[in-house]
Amino acid sequence: MPAELLRRQAEQSALAGAVWAEARASGDFALFKPYLQTMLDLSRQVAQASGFGAHPYDAMVHAFEPGETAASLATLFDRLRTAQKPILDSALGKPRPRTEFLYRDYPVAQQQAFCRALVAELGYDFAHGRLDTAVHPFEISMTRGDVRITSRWRPEYLPMSIFGSIHETGHALYEMGVDPSLTRSAMTTDMIGLYAVGGTSFGMHESQSRLLENHVGRAPEFWQRHFGTLRDHFPEQLSDVSAEEFVAAVNRVEPGLIRVEADELTYDFHIMLRVRLEMALMEGSLDPADLPEAWNAAMREDLGVEVPHDGLGCLQDVHWSSGYIGSFPTYTIGNITAAQIMDHYRAHRPEVTAGLARGETAPLRTALQADVWRHGRSRSRAEILDGMDQSASDPAAYIGYLRRKFC
Repeated sequence: MPAELLRRQAEQSALAGAVWAEARASGDFALFKPYLQTMLDLSRQVAQASGFGAHPYDAMVHAFEPGETAASLATLFDRLRTAQKPILDSALGKPRPRTEFLYRDYPVAQQQAFCRALVAELGYDFAHGRLDTAVHPFEISMTRGDVRITSRWRPEYLPMSIFGSIHETGHALYEMGVDPSLTRSAMTTDMIGLYAVGGTSFGMHESQSRLLENHVGRAPEFWQRHFGTLRDHFPEQLSDVSAEEFVAAVNRVEPGLIRVEADELTYDFHIMLRVRLEMALMEGSLDPADLPEAWNAAMREDLGVEVPHDGLGCLQDVHWSSGYIGSFPTYTIGNITAAQIMDHYRAHRPEVTAGLARGETAPLRTALQADVWRHGRSRSRAEILDGMDQSASDPAAYIGYLRRKFC
């Protein structure tokens, strides 16, 4: 890759990021548009220098999810969207659970105390890490023995801190679980790219966080075990709430504007929208000037929501200003992969399902350590899934999981 091209990309990303933050705050897309155009031009040059295949998007997604292309993602997402739409319609037709108790006053110090205890129960080792505060939660590993996580805290909304902490713990356990012999080699997960979200791919890494957050952390059995502790931290706020009501509330389906606040079922629609649009931007069939209109139309069609201004629409994510075109597919790939892993464990690891039925995660961690974490980058996502009799391009297990949960 030409050094001058990479220098310009880094320089423009810094400039674009500052303008994006201002444009997002004001909802003024016109302010950001020329910077988006520049980032797209540079991304196309990177794709050209990389010798991309049939589509310039191929080079972009390869940086995050090797093996995937524009064509493979279009096929995968078309199948997924066709299957998920009736599931969403079915879920929206059901009675709404009570949720008002999620919005009571939850002091931050008590949230932090509960989350520290919870992530330790999930296997996070505070002897080799720490839980801190960030505007947007993330995990970062300095070495295998120094893996840090962050969360964010809203005193008026409890679930954000809990599920953000669980999610980042999934990333951290992957980093902590790499075989020590691979550390600081080409096969380590540490310090891949700009920060440690490596693993064998971004999608595999995301599968570990989504598995822990959704398959474990939103399960009734998990909260049968942990709700008493949560209520001990918030006895007044949760005095009139049962574990069953809490589970129903944190699994509610409600289409909204913001990806990072989306429920489990609507989340993929946010991702698929972004992937369609950035593919079109990369190939030139969508002009950046037309992005807000295309975004708003897709949100209306897919989720039935109206976007009031661009700050809550096409300006909400930092990815495009950072040059991370091609990273969005990995979130849904993570969802698909998590379901495939759990599908395999239900069939072949009875100790895992028995443990989860008791709200215990130790057997699951043992299985993931053996099958995923220890390999670092020495096996691809496809190779890991092949060992579980799963195809990396098959969303059937994920579709089945969503149907069982929401229909």
